[in-house]
Amino acid sequence: MAKIRVLVADDSQTVRKRLVEILEADADFEIVGEAQNGKRAIELCQEYRPDIITMDMMMPAMTGLSAIEYIMAHCPTPILVVSASTNRGEFFKIYDSLAAGAVDVLEKPLDDDIDSEWRRRLLAMAKMASRIRVITHPRARLMSMRKPAPAFVPPLVSLPPPGAFSLIAIGASTGGPGAIVEVLRALPAQFEVPIAVVLHMNEPFAAAFGDWLEGQVGRPVSYPEEGAPVAASAGCVVMAPGGRHLIVRSGHFRLTDDEERHSCRPSVDVLFESVAAEYGRSTAACLLTGMGKDGALGLLKIREAGGVTIAQNEETSVVHGMPREAIARGAAQQVLPIGEIGRRLAALQGASAEACV
Repeated sequence: MAKIRVLVADDSQTVRKRLVEILEADADFEIVGEAQNGKRAIELCQEYRPDIITMDMMMPAMTGLSAIEYIMAHCPTPILVVSASTNRGEFFKIYDSLAAGAVDVLEKPLDDDIDSEWRRRLLAMAKMASRIRVITHPRARLMSMRKPAPAFVPPLVSLPPPGAFSLIAIGASTGGPGAIVEVLRALPAQFEVPIAVVLHMNEPFAAAFGDWLEGQVGRPVSYPEEGAPVAASAGCVVMAPGGRHLIVRSGHFRLTDDEERHSCRPSVDVLFESVAAEYGRSTAACLLTGMGKDGALGLLKIREAGGVTIAQNEETSVVHGMPREAIARGAAQQVLPIGEIGRRLAALQGASAEACV
């Protein structure tokens, strides 16, 4: 079997050598290059076409973020961000990198002692990321002068009346930050429905994601207080906090420490199942890009309860695992490109799609 070809980008020679040492000790990997800055990472990516890049964020000459944006626009390659996260500004750069097309993030150890668990995680995440068939990032498509033909949007059957939604639920994983931003940006300012979101993101990176997302989409984003009324969040985005399930019960948001579902906490399935039981026909749910199958059964329960269900299509998904599983189970009433989902929600709710942000 062919080895996984890796390009390591980090401005610290010590860190680069550590990463190379760990990766080369595994028979599945082959190092094809080392880059000390983002500019060199781009050059080596174009020359060697690696299967995966490990990318630091803070580098001279050209930052990791700038390199990721260029690579995902011109030579799409799976990128695993390996970077320190010690302050809010660095968190925001990491979220920007995920929105720009990086597939996952691993926190860089702050000391010289790399334990066996961190080595295991690096190898596992690098192998996972190398299997992802990444797409040209939407920012590159927006730069093109050629406008693609409008996607065919088949009609939904058995629709609720306009304005009937009490809650919108969204679930995503790998590739989710950018997809969530695109859906929420497409909602007009007068879209006054509470929006509950579950995104798979490891700690400590989940900590400031809500603040970053609010700056991207121009509507309030928060982590809920236990027992907060759902109706009080009209027009707002409510995020599941890292490490806890988010559910709705008796018109209130609840947080639980129940067992992981599909190795995830928060879990999309847990949210979706509670939404199906609480709101039934008066809800819409969207399952976006992500690896695995979390959310598929929950989406099916929402459809069976009479709610509207939408899955992201394969062509615009970074990873189509979660949406594909939902489609295979008959859970999705409609399969749409990411650029159509927000506009469809606005139209269903009766808000003007022409007023989109």
